Amino acid sequence: MTVLILTGEEDVTADMVVMRLNASGVPVVRLDPADLTAGVALSGEWVHGSFRGHLSSGGRLVSLSSLRSVWVRRPGVPAARAAQPSAWLGEESAQALYGMLRSCDARWMNHPDAAHRARHKPWQLRLAQHSGLPVPATLVTTFPQAAREFAERFPDLVVKPVSGAHPQEPPRAVPTSRVAPDADFGAVAYGPTLLQRRVAKRADVRLTVVGETMLAARKATPADADPEEVDVRFAASGGPWRPVEVPPRLAEAVRAYMGGAQLAYGAFDFAEDADGTWWFLECNQSGQFGFIEVDTGQPIAGTIAEWLARPAPRDVEDGPGRRTVAP
Repeated sequence: MTVLILTGEEDVTADMVVMRLNASGVPVVRLDPADLTAGVALSGEWVHGSFRGHLSSGGRLVSLSSLRSVWVRRPGVPAARAAQPSAWLGEESAQALYGMLRSCDARWMNHPDAAHRARHKPWQLRLAQHSGLPVPATLVTTFPQAAREFAERFPDLVVKPVSGAHPQEPPRAVPTSRVAPDADFGAVAYGPTLLQRRVAKRADVRLTVVGETMLAARKATPADADPEEVDVRFAASGGPWRPVEVPPRLAEAVRAYMGGAQLAYGAFDFAEDADGTWWFLECNQSGQFGFIEVDTGQPIAGTIAEWLARPAPRDVEDGPGRRTVAP
C-alpha cells in the first residue's frame, strides 16, 4: 500500500516525512498537480459498477486502489506548468485528479473539502469559540465607522490579513502589525480588514496536532522585545522554541476544534499572556513544522509518517455528506 503526497518540488517539510517513510519501507509517490499533462498523467474508468484509477509520476505508475493515504501538503495549481496552461485546463485537471482521489478509500490528511473550509479565518474564529478556545476580540469589516468604534472599545489593536499569504509567486507572507493610536480607518472601505485586540504576550505557542497526538512548543518573548514586533515570524529571533505541555482543558478544546473541522492535521498558533492563558490566533491546516522539530527535537515528521502509514479504513458515514476522519 502506497502513500501519496501532493506538494511542490521544493518542500523541505515534505522531505522530512518522505525520509521517514522510506526508512520504514513504506512506498511513497510524490506528485505536484501543477505537473499534470507535463510529467504527470492520470486515468480512471467506471465500468460494471467498479472503479479503477491510475496515476503516473516520475516514471512510476500507481493504482488508486493501492493508496493507503493521501497527504495534501502544499500542492500547486493543477496543470499550471502544462505546455499551454489555461483556467479551463486547470479546472478540468482539478476535477479529474481530485474527483478520482475522492473515489478511492485512502485516508486523507487533510481532505480537500475540510482543508478548503478550514482556510477561512472568520470560520476558524467561530469554531474556536464553539470549541472552548479563548479568542481575542476580533472585527472583520469594510465599515470605517465600525472599525473606529471597535478601536474605542479596544484601543490596543493589531491588523492582519483575512486570507493569509499574498497570492503572488512565490507567496509573500503579510505580517501582523500594530494599529497606530491615531489610525483613521478610512481605507477600511476598500477591502475587508481584520482587527484584533493585541494580546500582551509573554510567549508564542505553536501546537502541532497529528491525529490524536499533540506536540506543543513555546517561544518566550524577550524582556527587551520591541513592542511593535507582534508577529513572531518577523521579530528578532530571541531564544529557541522549547517543548511544553498542553493544559488539559485546552487539549480538550483543541480536540473539539479538530473534530469540528474534520482535520487530521493542524498547526495552531497561540499567544500566551501574563496569566498563562493561551489565546487562539489561527489554525493552519497545512502549516510548517520543520523549524519546530529542529529546535525541540519533537518527532513531528515521524508522527505524520506513522499516521500516513496506517491502513486505509473502510468508508464510514456519520451524516449526510460527511465522513469520519480516522484518528
